[in-house]
Amino acid sequence: MTSLVFSLVLCLFSTLSFATENKMADSQPKVKFTTNMGEIVIELDQGKAPETVKNFLRYVKEGFYEGTIFHRIIPGFMAQGGGFDTDFNQKDTHEAIKNEADNGLKNDRGSIAMARTPNPDSATAQFFINLKDNDFLNYSSPTPNGWGYAVFGKVVEGMDIVDKMAEVQTGNRGMHQDVPVEDIIIEKAEVIE
Repeated sequence: MTSLVFSLVLCLFSTLSFATENKMADSQPKVKFTTNMGEIVIELDQGKAPETVKNFLRYVKEGFYEGTIFHRIIPGFMAQGGGFDTDFNQKDTHEAIKNEADNGLKNDRGSIAMARTPNPDSATAQFFINLKDNDFLNYSSPTPNGWGYAVFGKVVEGMDIVDKMAEVQTGNRGMHQDVPVEDIIIEKAEVIE
């Protein structure tokens, strides 16, 4: 009888644990970008990229992304934004964060990842949305060439808007290439339920 009661209690706790885990998976934070081309909703994976998500949400909550542009768009590759205003001035950022590209998330179509310099731990505010599966950007080893780019979420609404962004005319602006001729502006960035 004792083992039957123990089994029932164990089963109950396993079920509660599973339900809690499922609820947590359903409650990942989401951010909505309202752009002059439409809305994009991104679901963040704080379980696999906790520091990157914390960093991104900090910028969102501070209003940092409002008035920034998607400043680099390469069709069949990615759309990058989050660092320049409409006058093409680079915005001041907080300190760089540790690269979490070894989290198992992949640079697949629709994923959002942190942009960085050649230093693996140099990401601050800039991000990019993958327009296709970009396996060569994934983590492969803890070396300067193998670190890859940290994915921290995915587009869950508005991928059609990101695809439209990839169709705009681009050119050079100063030393920057692949810059949209007409600004694609993040008018508002907000955490949504």
